[in-house]
Amino acid sequence: MSTAGSTRAIVAALAANAGIAVAKFVGFLITGSSSMLAEAVHSVADTSNQALLLFGQRQARREADALHPFGYGRSRYFYSFVVALVLFTLGSVFALYEGYHKISHPAELTSPLVAVVILVVAILLESYSFRTAMVESRPLKGDGSWWRFIRTSRNPELPVVLLEDTGALIGLVLALAGVGLTVLTGNPVWDGIGTAAIGVLLGVIAVILMVEMHSLLIGEGATSAEDQAIRQALEQTEHVDRLIHIRTQYLGPDELLVAAKIALAPTTELSTVAATINAAEAAVRAAVPAARVIYLEPDLDRALTG
Repeated sequence: MSTAGSTRAIVAALAANAGIAVAKFVGFLITGSSSMLAEAVHSVADTSNQALLLFGQRQARREADALHPFGYGRSRYFYSFVVALVLFTLGSVFALYEGYHKISHPAELTSPLVAVVILVVAILLESYSFRTAMVESRPLKGDGSWWRFIRTSRNPELPVVLLEDTGALIGLVLALAGVGLTVLTGNPVWDGIGTAAIGVLLGVIAVILMVEMHSLLIGEGATSAEDQAIRQALEQTEHVDRLIHIRTQYLGPDELLVAAKIALAPTTELSTVAATINAAEAAVRAAVPAARVIYLEPDLDRALTG
């Protein structure tokens, strides 16, 4: 479900950003607004981002092989990290450069009304993309806040699209403010200030995404709720005296590895041990469907033999 939802959100964002990028470039050519140019480059970067995210999903569907016995699920984390590291960063640096250039060498805008109309239309299109991302993310978000969802989600694409769309909407407002203040005051420096503000915004989003995607890329364990559910499932399995220790790690957004050692009574027969492990695995998968790879090691309950 999460992969399908991610794909819908990515496609909606890609379609919106591609159309917006064309409109913004046309607006820049007509008006000469640097904030419009920065926003156009931002939209091109966002469109490239979505293409990379879709490519990452495709790579993740490759079958496991001898070189990657646990599959290619982390490809989705890798390409999400590339989005944050390269495209967002380049978008931020370009906007900062354009802002500095426009502040240092201000130039008058031509046909500013065209820029305003294009920015308003872009806000409407970005709002559609943002709404789609929110709708697809809500089932995974649960009752927590959106910030908590971004920090704890093991799905990389939805937080990326959410932050992209949030940044795009705020950036459009900043560009609109820069153009508007330039028209009201007659001072084109405001357009440069708006452009620089867009650069700072993209830089902040880039850092947030890099931190989160880096954490997912090197391997994150089950969430607190999932960890508790797995522990309960194991401890409540018949013949399991207690859980000795457990380790978990996401191999991909939809595949969780669970490795645990469980204590059994010293007199437990071998056939019962095998049946207990099978029952415990089934209980864990029922509690946390993402737990697809499970390794359980039975051991004697030292507390009883001691």
